[in-house]
Amino acid sequence: MNTDKSGKPSAKDSLRRELLAARDLLTKEDAARTAAVLAGAALRLPELADARTVAAYVSVGREPGTRALLEALRGRGVRVLLPVLLADNDLDWAAYEGPEHLLPAGRGLLEPDGPRLGPAAVVEAQAVLLPGLAVDGAGMRLGRGGGSYDRVLARLTAAGAHPALVVLLYDDEVVARVPSEPHDQPVDAVVTPAGARRFPS
Repeated sequence: MNTDKSGKPSAKDSLRRELLAARDLLTKEDAARTAAVLAGAALRLPELADARTVAAYVSVGREPGTRALLEALRGRGVRVLLPVLLADNDLDWAAYEGPEHLLPAGRGLLEPDGPRLGPAAVVEAQAVLLPGLAVDGAGMRLGRGGGSYDRVLARLTAAGAHPALVVLLYDDEVVARVPSEPHDQPVDAVVTPAGARRFPS
């Protein structure tokens, strides 16, 4: 947990705790129902509809569900890359080959069982789905604080790659303001059960 000079939790951590507590109140049925709606809304985004390679992730717990979306993308012939968490919190990538090829990993995550493609594989994606807890009107995303996706975004920038950055959230996770730092990058779009919203670049 990050703290300010007085030893209190940072604004980001306070907001994270609040949002995670709200997610904990959701039932499995709520999460499953929302996942199907999210998949439909996300698939209508041109950024995903036209992508040949999408970097995504497998939702766990009460995260906005991605599994229906992963299957739909794969069914369209899209190459879907999923993250593999490395010991230093960086991300390697492997291709998604279906739910039967997902294995339990650390931190309660699920990872693909196929060959590792290297951390730089993400630069091949035309769209990247980022996990998050909130996004604000400027497109600033609040992640979980592990820093893995900060590295991914830095890698994309260093490679001169500009995929569409998309975050999937519940409706009430689009907030007035997300505390941000100089290294934080805005996303291009958010998808909630109410639909998709784009942010000015």
